[in-house]
Amino acid sequence: MPSVLVVEDDPSIRQSLIEVLTEHGYAVRSVGDGFGALREVTQMPVDAVVLDLGLPDLDGGDALRMIRGISSVPVLVATARDDETEIIKLLNAGADDYLVKPFSGGQLIARLSAVLRRTSHLPPAHAAHAAQASGPAPAAEPLRATTVGELAVDPGARTAYLAGRELRLTRREFDLLAFLAHHTGQVVSKRRLLTEVWREPYVDDQTVDVHLSSLRRKLGERAAAPRYLLTVRGVGIKLVAPR
Repeated sequence: MPSVLVVEDDPSIRQSLIEVLTEHGYAVRSVGDGFGALREVTQMPVDAVVLDLGLPDLDGGDALRMIRGISSVPVLVATARDDETEIIKLLNAGADDYLVKPFSGGQLIARLSAVLRRTSHLPPAHAAHAAQASGPAPAAEPLRATTVGELAVDPGARTAYLAGRELRLTRREFDLLAFLAHHTGQVVSKRRLLTEVWREPYVDDQTVDVHLSSLRRKLGERAAAPRYLLTVRGVGIKLVAPR
């Protein structure tokens, strides 16, 4: 039975989250503040954390960074903040995924299951149940080391360099870049990225948009002035060598 720490200061919301998670077979602990979350993660490790940002003692972003300083536990951020810049900051600070309030219990379970599968924290029984619900996952194609212009991506070493400078990428940003580099010059749809990179075809497209925006920034470009990541409107995205 996977364990989840719910960090939420609103008692009614906290209780609702506990009920949904318990109904789906999770062992749940809960706290109402950031320092309580740090204490729980330190003293009794869990398989995942659902972290609200509006905490009474700490900003949720600060709590996230503190958790990351002591643990690699997967963190699913629950936030009312839907600003893309803010979400990018959270992902760069170490969040594994996010949910924008209000969200349904079904969305919570789907995102949490996906995070646990991606980080290998989901027990076999839960993994099998989730796989059965979403259908068989396509076989992963081995990714090769690729050089595109001044960009060098090595999936084996999980490194990416731009003009000789190593890029500091989150796990998901690297996976996204490595997949696009492996298919250099090909237009890849967001649906395909969700299926083959996220392994979650039913997650919304905004997840890809947020990660692409962050990746562009680290590559030193903008959507309005792309160099490596070109958007083909209505079709998808492709990685190319700058002209």
